[in-house]
Amino acid sequence: MDWQALKLSLELAAVTLIVLLPAGLWLGRWLAYTDFRAKAWIEALVILPLVLPPTVLGYYLLVSLGGASPLGRWVAQNFDLRLTFNFLGLVLASVVFNVPFLVQPVQRAFEAIPRQLAEAAAVSGLGAWQTFLRVELPLAWPGVLSAMVLTFVHTLGEFGVVLMIGGSIPGETKTIAIAIYDRVQAFDLSGANRMALLLLVLSFGAVGASLFASARLSGKR
Repeated sequence: MDWQALKLSLELAAVTLIVLLPAGLWLGRWLAYTDFRAKAWIEALVILPLVLPPTVLGYYLLVSLGGASPLGRWVAQNFDLRLTFNFLGLVLASVVFNVPFLVQPVQRAFEAIPRQLAEAAAVSGLGAWQTFLRVELPLAWPGVLSAMVLTFVHTLGEFGVVLMIGGSIPGETKTIAIAIYDRVQAFDLSGANRMALLLLVLSFGAVGASLFASARLSGKR
């Protein structure tokens, strides 16, 4: 069992969720409550990482963030940082490919809230921020929770994008999914099976707990 790779994957999933959640909440709510001519194109852009092959997305991220890119050179010159083949690169890639897994469930959760409730809150004297915290977010919470779990679990199991942008550097970019691949390549099927089974159990448990909690919260609502 490659515990170092598992620890790295858990850290990556947690950091990705922390970074993406605020922006995903704002974007999902904005798409739910806003109607404009180009909305379909914005939604298509949000969904794009879901339908693109991981190697294609990873390739374009590598080209955009690599040391030869304008952004990569600027960050290296001004901050002495690399955006690829390190943990920071994994986080950036994870945030991009998890956008649809967080934003879409959040958007659907806010779309299910009757607009009259926000209007009633405004009439009652609540400001926009109070309405969001005390009315909208509690009602949307089951969907938000599902989005958080999907994002976390998807990050744990992602392979193609992570490999393209980070390679397989032990302790820095070698995630549990890459460790499983390496064990298979080395014909260590028993080791690969143990790690794959652990990932399966973690993913199943997280999704099951999320569905159970969402059902309980929806019942209470």
